[in-house]
Amino acid sequence: MDDSERVLRDLLLQRLRGRGAHMPFEEAVKDFPMAAINARFPNGTYSSWGLLEHIRLTQLDILDYVHDPNYAHKQWPKEYWPDESKQVTPAEWDATIAAFLADRLELEKLVEDPETDLYAKIPWGGDHTILREILIVSDHNAYHLGEFAIVRQVMGTWGNREG
Repeated sequence: MDDSERVLRDLLLQRLRGRGAHMPFEEAVKDFPMAAINARFPNGTYSSWGLLEHIRLTQLDILDYVHDPNYAHKQWPKEYWPDESKQVTPAEWDATIAAFLADRLELEKLVEDPETDLYAKIPWGGDHTILREILIVSDHNAYHLGEFAIVRQVMGTWGNREG
């Protein structure tokens, strides 16, 4: 692997992990009060868990898309957002976080693997490449994690934060 390829892969890993200009997922969810996981934010239609579950579902969909030659497109928005009325337990909150991190790790492994041709078209994906899909998932995650951070601010769920 040449230097330019290593630089690109390192940048993609940083984007997936929320480094640079983005808040890392782990920081966004840290110390979230369990009493607020099902509360809807003001003028919103979903809870904090619902937003995290959406991020997880979308990331999983992209992971499935790049790996599965029998991939079936999901119905938007129904299969990308959880039921707005669902009330989750702290264990379900933790499961969403763990599943997101496990799936992100699989995407990281794909990027780190020197056998992965980032520029090759996904055979069942038309003109789509692994590079495109990694950029999409990292952008989507960053967008919604920024939203999640604002929701925490509006709902007062950050606790005592400095800075």
